[in-house]
Amino acid sequence: LNKALSIINNKEIQTIVHSDQGIQYQSHEWVNTIKSYNAIQSMSRKGTCLDNAQMESFFHIMKSEMMNVHYDTKESLICAMKAWIKDYNENRIKEKLGYQSPNKYLRLIS
Repeated sequence: LNKALSIINNKEIQTIVHSDQGIQYQSHEWVNTIKSYNAIQSMSRKGTCLDNAQMESFFHIMKSEMMNVHYDTKESLICAMKAWIKDYNENRIKEKLGYQSPNKYLRLIS
């Protein structure tokens, strides 16, 4: 969480950290970390899977594109996931972002 928030920490745009109602949401350390970055904490409502639809969609795409390959080690899987996420953020255009990649969109609105 610290690493992610330090990377995307942007004074112009307030970051929202969304999770389900898991244990991290109730953790004082988790809550205090979010507050220390002046981010907004968000949580899904009980029994409302649509609250997480965007992240569920992201992970579905990642799984469907990455899981047809055998990874010999945990480290090779982690490396492949990092490369996939980097490509997704830098090169994939999204209609909802005005046909721009997520990174390009963030640069434009910052």
